Amino acid sequence: MKEDNLYLEVRKIISGIIEVEEENLLKNTRFVEDLGVDSMLALEILVAIERKYKVKIPEERLVEIRTLKDSVALTQEYVEARQKTD
Repeated sequence: MKEDNLYLEVRKIISGIIEVEEENLLKNTRFVEDLGVDSMLALEILVAIERKYKVKIPEERLVEIRTLKDSVALTQEYVEARQKTD
């Protein structure tokens, strides 16, 4: 999957969950510090990504999702791993 497409798709998922306009969600916007995302919203983001891309991301990796850039990188890692096994 192209990184640009993945970025746009993940940004759309996250902006819908945290109720922020997509264009206001920048790559390095910090979810907790800048947007007040709590652990429940973070878990909701993780689950939505798992459903969309049919991957399983361990909950302990949730702490790595601090920004949109982090979210895209983590998603890319699991999507690529899934594609190798398909």
